[in-house]
Amino acid sequence: MAPSAEVIRKTVDAYIETVATGTAAQVVALYAEGATVEDPVGSDVRTTRESILEFYSVIENFDQEAHLHTLRIAGNEAAFHFSLITKLGEQTLTIAPIDVMTFDDDGKILSMRAFWNQEDMISA
Repeated sequence: MAPSAEVIRKTVDAYIETVATGTAAQVVALYAEGATVEDPVGSDVRTTRESILEFYSVIENFDQEAHLHTLRIAGNEAAFHFSLITKLGEQTLTIAPIDVMTFDDDGKILSMRAFWNQEDMISA
């Protein structure tokens, strides 16, 4: 049975908050066993918890904030547009991907695909 829209919404909210301010381990805790990450789409798919942890550990110590713009839920899937703003000294980088996720019955992330490319990264 698919999780409710409210459960998926809570997982997406937790994901966005944790990506911005949490640890890599906290982000990975939102994923189901056997989950996959393709970020960005077209890159190698990460298929182990270790590789997903390594992926998120790259950004865990940055000064970041995130904002959800749009969320759509259908069945056990969600597509959402959000901004991740990273402060690197005097420079600010903003990326606003569209992520597509599938969820297991408990609302854990089974797969995440992020749609963006280098041209979408804005530096100010």
